[in-house]
Amino acid sequence: MNPVRLTGRAALSLTRGIGAVALFTARGLFRLRPFYGRAFGAQLVQIGWLSLPVVGLTALFTGAALALQIHSGGARFQASDVVPAIVAIGMVRELGPVLGGLMVAARVASSIAAEIGTMKVTEQIDALVTLSTDPMRWLVTPRLWAAMLTVPALVAVGDIIGILGGWLVGTQSLGFNSAGYLANSRAYLESWDVVSGLLKGAAFGLIVAVCGCWFGIHSGRGAAGVGRATKSAVVAAAVAILAANFVLTGLFFE
Repeated sequence: MNPVRLTGRAALSLTRGIGAVALFTARGLFRLRPFYGRAFGAQLVQIGWLSLPVVGLTALFTGAALALQIHSGGARFQASDVVPAIVAIGMVRELGPVLGGLMVAARVASSIAAEIGTMKVTEQIDALVTLSTDPMRWLVTPRLWAAMLTVPALVAVGDIIGILGGWLVGTQSLGFNSAGYLANSRAYLESWDVVSGLLKGAAFGLIVAVCGCWFGIHSGRGAAGVGRATKSAVVAAAVAILAANFVLTGLFFE
């Protein structure tokens, strides 16, 4: 129970874990031959298209609530006119990528972990190896690339819908002129704000797919093992997205 020994053991375990996940991610990204196009297309639909409703609804209500909050707070300082600009910047820089990533993590990371974990429990992964099929190329690579490509697209759509939600509240409840609201949003929104949000989306998509694949492949045996893998994938993806958002925001806007 030496505290120094325990601290060192925890640090070594953490370092080994980070290294193992990094190597796993690199192998999944760059094992492209042979490339299974049908599996990649199926993941584009599963991760991207089928996640659009939940991301769109989340963005719509977030943009609407943000407009109400900014108007209420700005009215205390006679600054309620900044609602369009702050809603647009807040959605594009932070809320769009983060909430989109979290919604995809809740839906996709759990699905990937459960699917791959079930394949492991039922020995389908062992069957792939027996048939000389690399599980990394068949299971992991299509999911990683599909998530990296589709989540930025989801973020872009979510940004538009979130700004639309703020516009609806601003014009219908807060007394803003429609043309003036949209012009104010465009005037204060810079191209780097949009690009940085899309780059965050790509990073968050990779995090979601890596967490789902990692915990799915390393799930325990039986239904309990698959359940633990699914829970761990969602929790790890959510925490990693929030941590990565802090790091990327510091890099992009410092």
